[in-house]
Amino acid sequence: MNTKRDLAAGIDSSTQSCTMMLRNLDDGSIVAEARAPHPPTTPPRSEQSPLDWAHALREVCVSLKEYLPRIACISVGAQGHGLVILGSDDRPLRPAKLWNDTESSPDAERLLGILPKNEWEKRTGSIPGPALTVSKLVWTQRNHPGLLGVAERVMLPFDYIVYFLTGQAVTERGGSSGTGYFSPFVNAWDEEILRLALPEVDLSGKLPKIIGSGASSGGVREIPGMEGLAGAAVGAGSGDNMAAALGLSAGEGDTILSLGTSGTVYGIVRTGCVDTQDGAINGYADATGRFMPMVTTLNAAKVTDEFRRLLGVDAATFDEMALSAPPGSGGLTLLPYLDGERTPNLPFARGSLHGLRTDATREELARAAVEGVVCGLLEGRDALVKSGVRFGGRFILTGGAARSRSYRQILADMTGEEILTCTVPETVAAGACVQAAAAFFGVETAEMSERWAFPLELAAVPSEKRDESVRTKYEEISQRFRREYNDAAI
Repeated sequence: MNTKRDLAAGIDSSTQSCTMMLRNLDDGSIVAEARAPHPPTTPPRSEQSPLDWAHALREVCVSLKEYLPRIACISVGAQGHGLVILGSDDRPLRPAKLWNDTESSPDAERLLGILPKNEWEKRTGSIPGPALTVSKLVWTQRNHPGLLGVAERVMLPFDYIVYFLTGQAVTERGGSSGTGYFSPFVNAWDEEILRLALPEVDLSGKLPKIIGSGASSGGVREIPGMEGLAGAAVGAGSGDNMAAALGLSAGEGDTILSLGTSGTVYGIVRTGCVDTQDGAINGYADATGRFMPMVTTLNAAKVTDEFRRLLGVDAATFDEMALSAPPGSGGLTLLPYLDGERTPNLPFARGSLHGLRTDATREELARAAVEGVVCGLLEGRDALVKSGVRFGGRFILTGGAARSRSYRQILADMTGEEILTCTVPETVAAGACVQAAAAFFGVETAEMSERWAFPLELAAVPSEKRDESVRTKYEEISQRFRREYNDAAI
């Protein structure tokens, strides 16, 4: 008897792990989930083998073996920017350089010499930094001359997972808009930029074919260890933030702030956004045909995880400590650049604590860590506003640290806004399911995202005592952070 294919599968291939979610095609309800780890990395050199991503995906499929014959469609949201280089045998020629690898900082600086900043923005939506794939390509040519010349394929992490599943080298606009050599405005590779950046190498025939964000890339081929999945339709895939936006059904006017290892803050706009903040903003495309201007920091939940370790407490105790300290942390200000920083562009910076006195408490240290991360991301939101992004809708907090009471409450108090969280925390995998279902049903990704939207719940409201004096205190915190931030950026 043939098994009914009634499930959509979504893969979240992140820096830390591979997660697969299964949703019922009838109503989008969650049926099962499984997860397998990826090897840990630490900047400035942050690399992983794409073969490890494939191995983790196989592990997940083994965990979900009973469901594989029921999967009708599958797609993937994966960590952005990473550089995957495959040889003629489809094996990686070297480890993938990841989004948070900062060794290409000097190469990003050199790229600014081939085109003015405003030309980069106009053509790609972003100014080169060490995160962008174009910088990693130049680093590769400088450190491994000849490697790109013998490469068969150059792709992103989500492209690789789709290629592993289907054998088809394809990509889509959302994830590719983070490369630095793709135009989100015309949805095409900018091959002239690649010729300027890499005059010794011709990559034109090595890049994936661009397909629609809601298109099918083909069917799953026969893969050892993944029997039962063969034949399922595979979506185009996308970057993790683009998939998360589908999972959240994010709309124009919403503020989406994600707290994972790194932090992001972004909005959804109908037309491309021009950065007026000297490289702070990446003008990405999303996976619905709109745009996703974003500010990204390297240091978010990893900061409070590190302070938790130093203080020797668990997550719940840390939250209690942070919330018991007064706003402003007794004058302590943390610049949370523990592993260098992306925004501002300080790849070799270290974290610094200002205002430390002999009477400082453990509770103030805990709160300073949270306030430092929140201040950095709210600076990013201000940069988006200055570049013309209009907010005023929902304020949605997502990512692993969205469960933290201290992040929720301090964010509500510092912004004066109600903070919402999704009832399903695995928004990237959920959004990948949306993309898979859109390809399967032949509908637009935006329509599928709205159809399968999960409820949001109220996570925090501004404290009742947030009177004028308290608002003034939070403005003082922001000003103090901004002062230290500006000093560090000089």
